[in-house]
Amino acid sequence: MPKMKTHRGAAKRFKKTGSGQLKRGHAYTSHMFRNKSEKQKRRLSKQGLVHPTDQKRIQQLLP
Repeated sequence: MPKMKTHRGAAKRFKKTGSGQLKRGHAYTSHMFRNKSEKQKRRLSKQGLVHPTDQKRIQQLLP
């Protein structure tokens, strides 16, 4: 059986943490910042974690 290829789109969007969880960026960060509060912009700039229900599906794209 051939090696599995990494899904390049997923590889650019997700990174594994030391404990095996997946980090992700937040949505709503590309434009229209004047409509967002400073608090919202600050929270969106930080990384988030992938929800456990989606983790297995995404890990299959990242062998």
